[in-house]
Amino acid sequence: MKRIVIILCLWLLQNVWAQPPKVLVVNAHPDDESGCAATIYKITHELGGVVDLVVITNGEAGYKYSLLAENIYKQPLTREAIGRKYLPRIRKKELRAGCNWVGIRDIIHFNQLDTHYTLDADTVLTAVWDVENIRKKLIKRIQKEQYDYLFCLLPTEETHGHHKAATILALETVQMLPQNRPIVLGVSVSGKEDTLIKTFKGLEKYTITSLRKNPTSSFQVDRTTSFGYKNRLNYQIVVNWLIAEHKSQGTMQTYMNQGDFENFWYFDLNTPERKKKTADFFDKLSRATLVK
Repeated sequence: MKRIVIILCLWLLQNVWAQPPKVLVVNAHPDDESGCAATIYKITHELGGVVDLVVITNGEAGYKYSLLAENIYKQPLTREAIGRKYLPRIRKKELRAGCNWVGIRDIIHFNQLDTHYTLDADTVLTAVWDVENIRKKLIKRIQKEQYDYLFCLLPTEETHGHHKAATILALETVQMLPQNRPIVLGVSVSGKEDTLIKTFKGLEKYTITSLRKNPTSSFQVDRTTSFGYKNRLNYQIVVNWLIAEHKSQGTMQTYMNQGDFENFWYFDLNTPERKKKTADFFDKLSRATLVK
């Protein structure tokens, strides 16, 4: 009898009394959250969790892709001076609409410059962004909210330099925390036939990004999982609807929603024993379903 009571208590602790997950997403631009939109939706709608978002820039360098939005916003946004002036406000509004859809609770804007597309993270970190201020704000936010996980984009060599810089800063900030560190996971998207990213060991120059102990994607959320009436719905719809809010960035419709899996990579910064906790978290995500 005593053994049964203990087992029941353990089950209740794991399934009923367990606190819903709390996640912070750290991105360089408005719209980067689309890379893990299905996962965010599942956390907020199916696990009852909390997701907050830090956006380091306002995405004003996206003016080149704003042609289709000029009629919507009644401004010649593809002219650089006009685009850089109006896009910060426009993109914040679009981001809020998308975040409302997937259930993101809070958006924290750091309002750093979005200069231009580059593969170079060094210049961004040394000459463009106020790195110390970003770290201080991130530390304050993480310590206040006590997040379980921090999501950032996987910083592969071919990734936008701003994406790399945002991830490097997030990892460096977590490393500075003396205790209660969130588990940091790198996000990538792949198709069922995609073989481009089989392994990734981190950026050679930034050892903080190391994945040498975990060089392959550790966890996945399948966007093609079906649900609803006759299983006609899936999580690709969730991603598409979020992307549809970012109308000032027309090219997103052609490539940001092309992917069947959201992959999560376990950085070496995390302690090995916490990988089991992460595995349990993604197992719950895979088993969670929408409740009518």
